Amino acid sequence: MTEEKVRGYGAGGVDAVISVEEVERQAAAIAEEIPIEKLDQLAGNAPFVSIQDLHAGYGKMEILHGFNLRVGHKQSLCLIGPNGAGKSTILHAIFGLNNIFSGSITIGDGDDKLDVTSLSPNEKLGRAGVAYILQDKSIFPGMTVEENLWMGGFLKDQPAQAKQAAEMVFDKYSRLAARRKHLAKVLSGGERRLLEISRALVMNPEILLVDEPSIGLEPRFIDMVFEILDDLQNKEGKTIIMVEQNAKKGLEFADIGYVLVSGELAIAGTGDELLANPKVGELFLGG
Repeated sequence: MTEEKVRGYGAGGVDAVISVEEVERQAAAIAEEIPIEKLDQLAGNAPFVSIQDLHAGYGKMEILHGFNLRVGHKQSLCLIGPNGAGKSTILHAIFGLNNIFSGSITIGDGDDKLDVTSLSPNEKLGRAGVAYILQDKSIFPGMTVEENLWMGGFLKDQPAQAKQAAEMVFDKYSRLAARRKHLAKVLSGGERRLLEISRALVMNPEILLVDEPSIGLEPRFIDMVFEILDDLQNKEGKTIIMVEQNAKKGLEFADIGYVLVSGELAIAGTGDELLANPKVGELFLGG
């Protein structure tokens, strides 16, 4: 019997295993020169979220080196790349969770454009409508589902409105409504992820930063989560920027895909273009 091993970050039978370091080396080798004009074009020449020449990191360590990003209003962007490439650092920078050494982050367009580079997370939520959906395990297990949703309102200093918003969430998601008085710790993995997304919705954001939406979930729950995100983008008009280790699923969902390597943008295109790119496929889609 021949042993099958997985190449890259996807799944499938192939004959070699690539280490993270080798993925990073090969991805760097296929990196392209990406003009700002191309990023603008991918954003419909009307960017709603813009990052310009960003240098950011943690403490004194710089992770992002002159990073640029453009996303249009109501578009979705998926960030993929090797571990340690700086994907989550981008979300942290947008939300205000790390150090920005230079560069700028703006949200909005025309006369409504706001420089949010130095704003705190609460200010970004209140003034620019930016909400961050963390990786798994960000709910409060000792609180009920209902109380977890109310916490979204406390984060925005609007506890009264939070209760009203929570009812709208329950109307939308019967799965949560049936468990509103249950402690969050008894929920399934998919239900916990739904609760995390819904708690962000209570804050009525314009922009959702989503970190690894499929992490730790069974395939049926992964499909459910992406269906919810699709509904939020295409029916409720949310702008979504996500990091997703399941590159195939993320790129199938997203309008735009970026490949990061060592804190820099290596490849940019539509989600479909990256899915069809054989080099991206070999390294991140399993062959």
